[in-house]
Amino acid sequence: MKMTDIPFGTTHWDRIPVTEHPGETGRAFWRTRHFGEIRVRMVEYTPGYLADHWCSKGHILLVLEGELVTELQDGREFTLTPGSSYQVADGAEPHRSRTATGAKLFIVD
Repeated sequence: MKMTDIPFGTTHWDRIPVTEHPGETGRAFWRTRHFGEIRVRMVEYTPGYLADHWCSKGHILLVLEGELVTELQDGREFTLTPGSSYQVADGAEPHRSRTATGAKLFIVD
């Protein structure tokens, strides 16, 4: 990821409009900013959320609150708690997320 032509700025995430994205179960609420080709999101998953698709997009994801289980299509699972993160490249291992308790995430992709 190369970051160019982004002047210094601040983001007050509570002022960014929310979009709702249903999962297979539960819902995701995104607050999204775009900086050129870079998407930055504050995402909240409701308790019981399960993604409705396998994702092949690359991300850097940081868990801020709650607990997130990230499942890879090959069957491996990783449990992330506040302060833990994962990174995956575009086109690498397909993955999806779920949470029993809900989670708040900061994601760059």
